[in-house]
Amino acid sequence: MAEATLTGVMAELAALEDPRIRAVNERHGDDHGVNLGALRAIAKRVKSQQDLARGLWATGDTAARLLALLVCRPKAFERAELDAMLREARTPKVHDWLVNYVVKKSRHAEELRPAWLADPDPVVASAGWALTGERVRKKPEGLDLPGLLDVIEAEMKDAPERLQWAMNECLSHIGIEHAEHRARAIGIGERLEVLKDYPTSPGCTSPYAPVWINAMVSRR
Repeated sequence: MAEATLTGVMAELAALEDPRIRAVNERHGDDHGVNLGALRAIAKRVKSQQDLARGLWATGDTAARLLALLVCRPKAFERAELDAMLREARTPKVHDWLVNYVVKKSRHAEELRPAWLADPDPVVASAGWALTGERVRKKPEGLDLPGLLDVIEAEMKDAPERLQWAMNECLSHIGIEHAEHRARAIGIGERLEVLKDYPTSPGCTSPYAPVWINAMVSRR
């Protein structure tokens, strides 16, 4: 039954493939051509199915993996399974959805966070920083915030893009959530100038840490 469902869903995804969408996505490093609204509509219909999610992930297809992350049960994954999935998730959208939709909701997030943070693979390390930023926002007790700022100050400027982005988010969350570290966080952002010239759409907040921090604090 699960195999037939997997076959049917894969056929549905293949029918939704649009070369124009793929061309746009490929400019951002994502190799799929399925409209994300259509993908979410399938997920809404299929609902939560862990066996199907595992089957979709195992195909290695990016659209199938994105759908897997929408229909899985985050708490059903074991720690080693999530670690393996992260190391397989090389496209940006799959990586982002895995971390934000699954790992952050799993029972292994805090166990994985320091292990990933120290990983020599910058893509894996970026997931560790994303989880750290989440803790800065929601449960900062026990975190060494000055130590995190030390690492960001020393390493963010020359970090690969995805790792740099995650470190910058963590820097911004420290500045937004923790008034006692705000001046230092803004100062680090101003000195390093990471994402200072990032193109930002009208009405959106720049990811440049000093602007982001000040904008979020002023809204409170």
